[in-house]
Amino acid sequence: MKVLYVAELVGKAGVYAFKKALPELKQRYPWDFLIACADGATGGNGLGRNHAAYIHKLGANVLTTGECCYYKKDLTENIEKLPYVLRPDNLNPEAPGFGSRVYKAGTEKVAVAVLLGQNGFGRLHSNSPFAMLAALLERLRRETPYVIVDFHAQASAEKKTLFFAADGRCSAVIGSHTRVQTADECILSGGTAVISDAGRTGSRESVGGCDTASRIQEYLSGIPDWTRDAWDQPELQGVYIDIGADGTARSIQRIRIEVPAAPQQETARDEEALTSA
Repeated sequence: MKVLYVAELVGKAGVYAFKKALPELKQRYPWDFLIACADGATGGNGLGRNHAAYIHKLGANVLTTGECCYYKKDLTENIEKLPYVLRPDNLNPEAPGFGSRVYKAGTEKVAVAVLLGQNGFGRLHSNSPFAMLAALLERLRRETPYVIVDFHAQASAEKKTLFFAADGRCSAVIGSHTRVQTADECILSGGTAVISDAGRTGSRESVGGCDTASRIQEYLSGIPDWTRDAWDQPELQGVYIDIGADGTARSIQRIRIEVPAAPQQETARDEEALTSA
C-alpha cells in the first residue's frame, strides 16, 4: 500500500500548488491512497465547504483538519454530510463530524485518524490523545492493517512522545500544524513511520504560507492578521509512505515539488470552480 500525504494546504496558493503539482505527483509517486491536510486551506485558517469539495474532486481521498476544524461555519454545519473530511478524534463526543474512518482503496481498506495535541491551542480544547490512543488504534486495526494517524500538534516533544506510544500499533504517524517540513522522518523499531511535520503546501517564501509583511507588522503592532496569502515560490510538500501487507512501514520519503507562479487568469478559474464545487 502506497500512501501519499500532502502537507497542509495554506490559502489559495496552497490549493493552486496542489492542483498544479498533481501531474508530476502521479508520475513520480503513484499512490493507492491520498491524504491532504486542509486545516488552513480557506484564508490560511480553517476549511470552507466549497474548498473541501474542490480539493476532494481534485483527487484527495481524505481531508484532515486540526484546531481550525470549526473555524468556517459552512463546514461546521455540513461536516456530518462529508465523510471525506476528518476533524480531531479526541474532541468531546458532542462535537460534530468524524475523527476517524475506514476508507476503500481499490480492493483494500485504509484507516485514517486525526488527533489534536494539547499544548498551545486556546480556542479548541481536546481530551488527552494518549488516553485514547491504544483503544482507537486497536479498533481500526480490527478492520485493516493500514492505519495512518495525522497528529496535529504544536510541541515537538508531544509529537515525539506520541510517536513512541503508537509505535507498532499503526503504519504511520504524520505530524502537522507547524507548517515547516522537518528532516527527522524515520521508521521506528516497531515498524511505524513518523515525521514531526510534513510541512506545508503553498508559498515557500512566506511565514507559514502567509504574507511576510503582514506577519512582521503583527509583531510590531500586536494585532493578529492571518488574512493575506503569500504567492512567492509556490511549492507542494508532503511525504510518501510504502506500507507492507502486515501494516508495517517499509519506507517514508519527504516530498517537495515546486510549481510555476500562478497567472491571474488561472486563479480566477479556480475561484469560479469553487463556487460550483
